[in-house]
Amino acid sequence: MFFTCGPNEAMVVSGFCRSPPVMIAGGRVFVLPCIQQLQRMTLNTMTLNVKSDKVYTRHGVPISVTGIAQVKIQGQNKEMLAAACQMFMGKSETEIAQIALETLEGHQRAIIAHLTVEEIYQDRKKFSEQVFKVASSDLVNMGISVVSYTLKDVHDDQDYLHSLGKARTAQVQKDARIGEAQYKRDAVIREAQAMQEKISAQYVNEIEMAKAQRDYELKKSTYDIEVNTKKAESEMAYQLQVAKTKQLIEEEKMQVQVVERTQQITLQEQEITRREKELEAKVKKPAEAEKYRIERLAEAERLQLILAAEAEAESIKMKGEAEAFAVEAMGRAEAEQMCKKAEAFHQYKDGAMVDMLLEKLPLIAEAISKPLSATQKVTMVSSGSSEVGVAKLTGEVLDIMTRLPQAVERLTGVSITQVAGSPTRMG
Repeated sequence: MFFTCGPNEAMVVSGFCRSPPVMIAGGRVFVLPCIQQLQRMTLNTMTLNVKSDKVYTRHGVPISVTGIAQVKIQGQNKEMLAAACQMFMGKSETEIAQIALETLEGHQRAIIAHLTVEEIYQDRKKFSEQVFKVASSDLVNMGISVVSYTLKDVHDDQDYLHSLGKARTAQVQKDARIGEAQYKRDAVIREAQAMQEKISAQYVNEIEMAKAQRDYELKKSTYDIEVNTKKAESEMAYQLQVAKTKQLIEEEKMQVQVVERTQQITLQEQEITRREKELEAKVKKPAEAEKYRIERLAEAERLQLILAAEAEAESIKMKGEAEAFAVEAMGRAEAEQMCKKAEAFHQYKDGAMVDMLLEKLPLIAEAISKPLSATQKVTMVSSGSSEVGVAKLTGEVLDIMTRLPQAVERLTGVSITQVAGSPTRMG
């Protein structure tokens, strides 16, 4: 089972597998029922009212002292918590407080016995520090720490403290009366000195006043002379200043005129500059812009012509290459054709030649009759024994054609009429 406790409480688990016991200050712990035991101890701060009645001091004077102490079991220090568990486990908070109270009271009585009433009464802080120091060293062994200790009250039944107060009161009253008498004496002395100083100051003041009156009269006469002189000088200076002022006014007028003239010249110069800029903006700038535009157009046209020329050259080059390719292909075709014709000629010999001549006869006839077809006027002369007119002309053309076999035979040695009758003629 799980058990928990707050920060003002400690749990101690003992039993099976818990040797030494586990101590938890503010937390949780797992406990096995029946074989492990859980015990709790309070860590609250305890307020103790430490009273020591009729304790004899070092000089044998019985006094009663009451102090207030704050103590608690220290849960953060494992050693102190273990010591407290060993000494107070199973005890209630009241029992623990009673043990701490008796310990503190014993130390308080011991310290009172070593001090006088005056030391305790006049230096309470020192007494509290001694009790705190001695009690802390003893209670630490029990696992208890003293948080604070304060001396609350000191009194006695023999009026010893009251007598000390009376003596002190009488001393204070005595000092007060002496002080009052000294103050009155000093006041009378200071009053007499003040009166003497007042009379002396009055006499000195009257003397100083007489001297001041004399100095005043002398100074006044001197000042009057100076004032009259200054007045005369002032009148002359006034006249001179008036003349200077008039002169300055005239000079200022001239300066104003000069400034006005300068401003007019400046305005004229600015107007000339404005007109020049206007002329430049309306005439020069448009002319430069037009010039720039024409130059750009000329440049564009030049580039266009260059590009057109380059394109034309490229076109001519490609056209020439195409024509050269065509001529080359045609030449190859004609060469191939000539090769085949040569093979045919070699195979058929005279028959092939005759066949070629027969194919060309229409072209020859056309070539013979072509001059006649272009003739605009023909004059026919007849001897009377032959045909006249168109029949005559046609007959002459046929006569020329019939002479071709003889001309071919003379040129090639091949007779067309003989080859035409032979069986080797090309189909």
